[in-house]
Amino acid sequence: MPGGIAVLRFLGSCAVLGAASFVLAGCGSSATTGYYVSLGDSYSVGYQPLPQPASTSGYTAVVAKATGLRLVNFGCAGATTSTILRSTGCLAGAAAATHAANYPSETQAQAALSFIEHHKGDIGLVTVTIGGNDILSCEGSKNLFACAQAELAIVQADLKTLVTELRHAVGNSVPIIGLTYPDVFLGNWVFPPGKAAPTIAMLSVGAFEYLLNPALQQAYQSAGAHFVDITDATGAYIPLSTTETMAPYGTIPVAVARVCGYTWYCSVGNIHANSSGYAFIGDQVVKEYDRLTR
Repeated sequence: MPGGIAVLRFLGSCAVLGAASFVLAGCGSSATTGYYVSLGDSYSVGYQPLPQPASTSGYTAVVAKATGLRLVNFGCAGATTSTILRSTGCLAGAAAATHAANYPSETQAQAALSFIEHHKGDIGLVTVTIGGNDILSCEGSKNLFACAQAELAIVQADLKTLVTELRHAVGNSVPIIGLTYPDVFLGNWVFPPGKAAPTIAMLSVGAFEYLLNPALQQAYQSAGAHFVDITDATGAYIPLSTTETMAPYGTIPVAVARVCGYTWYCSVGNIHANSSGYAFIGDQVVKEYDRLTR
């Protein structure tokens, strides 16, 4: 997934100074500050393929606003479950996350854990969106199923390591919420125009429902985290025989129409959520957060 180099940003009136130490300048004591820590790939960054207004900053901004927590975003576009644990810095490209944290000499996991350690008792929420790029590496494989199975074994092991470390760092009471993705490949039903591939769209539903999402859910839950099935929430499992009319595509399955409305796939073939999609994802996280904290 395309994305960006994480840069120093202001957190409210406070600048993050020093990637390793995360000393907060001009904030006074952090004892009354609640932080929301985000990790992951371009979905956690809020990447979109076309220029957007500054307000379209991804699902993490929606969550931060709703919870009142101060966002610190370690997300790195292009990240995998392996790079999040083992690759230093974020060297993905152009667009950085809102409220991005800089960590040129640490891995994403190390940087987030360092921040948590320096703000013990002040972390209110952790979210993780990772795993999509691992499976995308199988695109073009001669044996897609075998490749996906092998990658998922790695994803589960790495994700369990990551979430176990996060759980140990924040303690048992802080919500850790892991997310999956919309089934953007349902967009193959209508894209590209004149060369659509409904068979790929149909196969993708099973791949999310029976391969990717169970693997992610098991990894999160085994380490004491919670799982939000964005695939289900965005309507991917609605039977493809259930249809509606959507311009400019005509009569299409409701599941396809939903993914067309929430992502860029049907219009430009890009796998990322649009503004509406990120807002919807953020709302799902907020609902889970509210459920866990009420």
